[in-house]
Amino acid sequence: MRIFVFGSSITSSYWNGAATYYRGIYRNLAALDHDITFAEPDIYDRQQNRDLSEIEYANVIVYQTPRDLDELIGLASTADVVIKHSGIGADDELLEKRVLECKSRHRFVAFWDVDAPATLERVEKDLNDPFRALIPQYDFIFTYGGGAPIVDHYTALGAQNCHPIYNALEPDSHFPVAPDPALESDLVFVGNRLPDRERRVEQFFLRAAELAPELKFILGGEGWGSKKLPPNVRWIGHVGTSAHNRVNSSARMVLNINRESMAEVGFSPPTRVFEAAGAAACLITDDWTGVETFFTPGREILVARNAEEIIQHLRSTSAEQAKKIGAAMLERALREHTYSLRAIEVDAILTSARKRRSSEPAWSLAESQAERIA
Repeated sequence: MRIFVFGSSITSSYWNGAATYYRGIYRNLAALDHDITFAEPDIYDRQQNRDLSEIEYANVIVYQTPRDLDELIGLASTADVVIKHSGIGADDELLEKRVLECKSRHRFVAFWDVDAPATLERVEKDLNDPFRALIPQYDFIFTYGGGAPIVDHYTALGAQNCHPIYNALEPDSHFPVAPDPALESDLVFVGNRLPDRERRVEQFFLRAAELAPELKFILGGEGWGSKKLPPNVRWIGHVGTSAHNRVNSSARMVLNINRESMAEVGFSPPTRVFEAAGAAACLITDDWTGVETFFTPGREILVARNAEEIIQHLRSTSAEQAKKIGAAMLERALREHTYSLRAIEVDAILTSARKRRSSEPAWSLAESQAERIA
C-alpha cells in the first residue's frame, strides 16, 4: 500500500523522542512492500540537527507550515493510507481535521498517537476540543503504548478501534559495541528536560546521585544546562541516535524514567528501554504497570520504586550479574520485541481492513459515512 504520513520528524531526533519509533515502524513497513512518504515540518531547528542524512526506505518531504499544507493534502489524497501522528508541533489541530478530507472508499485515514495520555487528557478535560468529535471518523486509532486503559478511553470516545503498537528494538540500529572510556559511569540516564519528566528525574536519578557520592553518573539530553546537578553527575548534552549504542554500552547500568503521564497509564515502554536492550545493557527502570509483560523483573530488567532502590541495585549487582541481565534482555527483545514484528502487526490490521472494505457494497460505506456526518 502507499502510505502517506504526517509526523514530527523521521530525519532528526533533536527534541524529538519519536524519531526512533518512526524509523523502526516505517523501515519495516517498507520491507513489507509498503511505499512510504513521510512529511515533516521545518521547525525547532531539526533540519539543522539531522542525525540521518538519507532515509532509503521512505520519500521524505520537508515542508513549510502552514504554507504547504494544501499541496500536501492533495498528495496525501493519492495514497491508500493517510496517517496523522500526534505531536507534530505545528498545526496539529488543523491537520487532525484536514487529513479526514482524504478519506474515501479506497483510502483509509488513521490517527497514530505517540503520546496518548496527553491527547486523552486534552480531549477529556475540554468537552469542546475539536478533536473529540473527529475521533469516530478515523478508520484506525493506533497508539505507541498504553494497553487496555488507553483502548478503553479511546473506545469510550467513539473510536472505531484502537491498536497499541508498542516501541521495539531495531537490531540493525541498536546493538552492543565496545565501551568508550570517556563515557564510563556507574549509571547513565538520557532524556530531554520536559515538565512532566523533570520531577521524576529529580526523584530517581539526581537523588540517587546524592545518595551515592562515590559513584559516577552521566546525564544526557537537551535542556539540562541550567539545572543544578550533584558534583558526581556529568551532563553530556544531546545524544543523537548514532551515539546511543556507545553511551549504553559504556555504563555499568542504564536508567529508564518514564514521564509521569506514561508511568501512570502503564504498558508504555519508551524507546530508551529497547535501545538499552539492543546494547545488552543492564537496565534499571522506574516501576510502572505492565513492565512484566515485556521483560521479567530480576532476570531481564531491574525495577526500582525510588532512588534508594536504584542505589541498592547498583551496590548489590555485580558486573557479571549485570552482563547476564543485559544479555537476557537482548535475547527477549530479539525474540518478541522487534520493529519487524510490530510492522507485521500493523500490516495485518491494514490488510484485513482492506479485504473487508473491498467486500462491502458501495452503498454500505456511503451510508455509514452519512450517518457519522449526521
